[in-house]
Amino acid sequence: MDRLLSVSMLSANFGRLDDSVDMVNESVADWFHLDIMDGVFVPNISFGIPVIQAIAKKAIKPLDVHLMIVDPDRYIEAFKEVGAHLLSIHYEACTHLHRSLHRIKALGMKAGVVLNPHTSVEVLSDIIQETDFVLLMSVNPGFGGQSFIENTYNKITRLKEMIVKAGSTTLIEIDGGVSQQNADRLYAAGADILVAGNAIFATGDPLQNIKQFKVQTLLQEQVASCLAMTTKQSTL
Repeated sequence: MDRLLSVSMLSANFGRLDDSVDMVNESVADWFHLDIMDGVFVPNISFGIPVIQAIAKKAIKPLDVHLMIVDPDRYIEAFKEVGAHLLSIHYEACTHLHRSLHRIKALGMKAGVVLNPHTSVEVLSDIIQETDFVLLMSVNPGFGGQSFIENTYNKITRLKEMIVKAGSTTLIEIDGGVSQQNADRLYAAGADILVAGNAIFATGDPLQNIKQFKVQTLLQEQVASCLAMTTKQSTL
């Protein structure tokens, strides 16, 4: 499948939120990534339903909503009602994960499971076929702009092996410390979706930064395709 880029609005200028939404709409990015934090499950508070409603009114791309909250089951329907297309919930916050995922799907959303950096991918071995995507946190959740945790590459590789072995179509999403410098390696390890915020909004032109992510991805896909073709021809 295509390699996807989900733009984290947590790093946007909230004084000019409309402009940021328009920018993502006009860009070659694929999704809006919305981090919902309650100050309890993670040590920060971000934004809630009113802000998502405002974004949804203007967004022409899917809303990728990541719940970093306690008892996420209480709010599944509410986030569907305000426009979430994809909804991810933390393994660490769910008592009955199988039931939670099926509730998300029953409402017509794609269902994702999020793992904190300290949580092993092996905990998903019995649930992997029930998930549309797994979001691996590559920083400790709660704040943007953190340094990437290097062990994430190993987790991606192990998770991809699990997915293939199960015959699942589950996608792998990476969130935290993603930049143009590590994007290629993340995709090469098996990631399908990258979440970028600070790398897009912190410096330079956000529209151009998104373009660079996607151009870099396209070039890598072309190189990989050429290498695969060369390998195939050499075995004939």
